[in-house]
Amino acid sequence: MAVSTKPYWQHRGAVTALPGHALPARVDVLIVGGGYTGLSAARETAAAGAATVVLEAGVIGAGCSGRNGGQVAYSIKPSYTALKSLYGESKAYAICQEGREAVSYLRGLATEQGLDCDWRERGCFFGAHTPRHFAAMVHDAQNQPRGLEQRISVVSKADQRQEIDSDFYHGGCVYHDDASVDPMRLLLALLRRAQEGGATVLDHCPVEAIQRSGEGFEILTARGKVQARQVLIATNGYSGPVSPWLRRRVIPIGSYQIATEALGTERVRTLIPQDRNIVDSRRVVVYFRPSPDGERLIFGGRAALYEKDALACVPRLHAMMTRIFPQLRDVRTAYAWMGWVAYTFDTLPHLGRHEGIHYCIGYCGQGVPLAPHFGRRIGQQMVGLQEGRTALDNLAFPSRPYYFGVPWFLAPTVFAYRTLDAVGV
Repeated sequence: MAVSTKPYWQHRGAVTALPGHALPARVDVLIVGGGYTGLSAARETAAAGAATVVLEAGVIGAGCSGRNGGQVAYSIKPSYTALKSLYGESKAYAICQEGREAVSYLRGLATEQGLDCDWRERGCFFGAHTPRHFAAMVHDAQNQPRGLEQRISVVSKADQRQEIDSDFYHGGCVYHDDASVDPMRLLLALLRRAQEGGATVLDHCPVEAIQRSGEGFEILTARGKVQARQVLIATNGYSGPVSPWLRRRVIPIGSYQIATEALGTERVRTLIPQDRNIVDSRRVVVYFRPSPDGERLIFGGRAALYEKDALACVPRLHAMMTRIFPQLRDVRTAYAWMGWVAYTFDTLPHLGRHEGIHYCIGYCGQGVPLAPHFGRRIGQQMVGLQEGRTALDNLAFPSRPYYFGVPWFLAPTVFAYRTLDAVGV
C-alpha cells in the first residue's frame, strides 16, 4: 500500500475552488496568510465595513491550518506561576484567561453558531512519562490557581487501561474540557465566514515585498501590486523574508503526523476506550487521537530535526507509536505529512504592530484554539474596536542574538531533550 503524503484531513474535505477575483488595486486591509488567523481577522475587518483582501501563497489549507492534529486545549504554555514572576499577579491572571477564552470562543462557534468543524468534546489523557512526572501532575491538579481551575481527574497507573490500552505511561490526568476538530473542516468553515462577512480571499498569490507608500503600504505580489491602508501578517510557521523583524522572533519547527490504515472502530476504541486525545509529559512530546470516523489512529510528534520529507519520517513515527502500542507493530501507514509550527522565545503568542504593520503570530503548536481567538482580536483592533484589546498587547517580543530565522540551535536542543526523555529525567 502506497503512503499518501496528502494530509488525511484533505482527503476528508476537499477545498472548494475560490472565486477567480482579480487582485484589487486598492483595499483598506490586506492580510498576508489565509489560515485560521488571517481568515478570523478578515471576518472582523470586513464586517466593520473595511474593504478586506486575504492573500494566501498557495492553496487554502497548504499551511498548518490544514494539516495540524486538531486538538483543542487550554494553550498558554507558561504556567501561571512563571507568568506571575515576570508580569505580576494581575497580568499573569489576564494572560491565562486569554487561553481559557480561546477555547470558549471556538466551542461557541462550533456548538452555538453551528460551525462545521467536527467538534468533539471527549477530553484528553495526559500521560506521565515517569513516576516523577506523575507526582508533579497530581500536585498541579490539586493546587490549581484560584479562578483558573480546569476539570481534571487523576488516573493512577493501576487504572490507566480505562484510558489507553498501554502500560507505557505511569498514570496521568484527564482534562475533561479538551476537545478535537477536523482542522481542514475548521479552516473551510472560517473561510466561509470570512467570505460571507465580505472579505475577498485569493489563493496562489504570494507576497514578495511590503513597502511604505504615503499613509499606507504598497504590497508587491506574484500577481501585481496593491495599495493597502493597513497590513496584517498572519503567516505563523510559514513566515519568510517579507518581514525580517518577525522572522527573527519566530522559530519554525516541523511537526510530523501519520494516519494508520483503517483499523475498524472496535479496535480503535480498544486502544483509546474513551475516544480522547492523548499527549504525554516528555519534552519532545507525541500526540495522538482516533480519527473522527473512529477508523484510524492519527499519531504525531517531532520525528526529525531538519527533515522536510514526510515519507522519510514514517519509520521513526511508526516506531514511536509502537513503543506505546506494541500491538500495532504490523499495522501499515496510509498517510504521512508534516507542517511548520511557530515557537517564540518566551513561548507566548504575540500580536501587535511594528513599523505600522500589524502581526499576530507564534502559537507554539497550539494554534487550533489560539489562532481564531487572537485573529478575531487583531482584526477588531485594526478597525478600532475596544473589545479587540488583549492581555498580550504591548508585551515585548523577544529575539536572540545571531538569530535571523534559521534555527541553528534547534538540533542540539532537541537532541538534548530526547536524551533527557530517554533516561527518564
